Amino acid sequence: MTKGKLAVFDIDGTIFRKNLAFELINELAWMKVFPKSVRDELVNLYTKWLENKGTYEEYRQALVRLYFENLKGCKSEEVIRAARIVMPFFKDRTYIFANNLIAELRKKKYHIIAISGSPSEIVEEYNKYLQFDAAFGSVYEVNAKGLYTGQAVFEPTKHKGHVAKQYAMENNLTLAESYGVGDTESDADFLEVVENPIAFNPNFNLKTIAEKNGWRIVVEKKDVIYEVTGCVKII
Repeated sequence: MTKGKLAVFDIDGTIFRKNLAFELINELAWMKVFPKSVRDELVNLYTKWLENKGTYEEYRQALVRLYFENLKGCKSEEVIRAARIVMPFFKDRTYIFANNLIAELRKKKYHIIAISGSPSEIVEEYNKYLQFDAAFGSVYEVNAKGLYTGQAVFEPTKHKGHVAKQYAMENNLTLAESYGVGDTESDADFLEVVENPIAFNPNFNLKTIAEKNGWRIVVEKKDVIYEVTGCVKII
């Protein structure tokens, strides 16, 4: 029997133009599940990045930290409700390159999965619109009362390559002709596994890794998509 082919996508900054975790945290703050100060801190860090006073990586790490620190004791049903409120509004804010590639891979009958560091509650909600074969997000423990314990159960950003390989093995898929698309160095773990890795709008660290390994680098700016060949000088 011929094995199926696999395509692996990151979500934030790769498919989705913004960040799922931020939108979820923002809604939880408006719902008063999280303190308003959490949203204020994230907006401040994001503004610093926009004004060249901070880095995007500082903002991204703060997203993970603040979500983790404020989740303990919250009801899982409230987080799920927040995800359901957010996604219908933001679902169409996607990159053209990702949309086109996904459509092409679907025509070729690829198994398509997403591996994201964003919370599984909003990743699963987003996948109702993506309709991928599987979508993996960060999973946090919930006790018998439906409350988060503050313990992480599964953090895919720490082993995205392992997740991709395990999914392929469990679903009888081949990595031959496989695709992978990501935008930060955490995605390099699965980009190393696939046959056709694409660094899409990469940050500096992933750009460096991609150039070293000869991976495709694709950039989408406004309504233009272009592929970078050779080493790019950072000015």
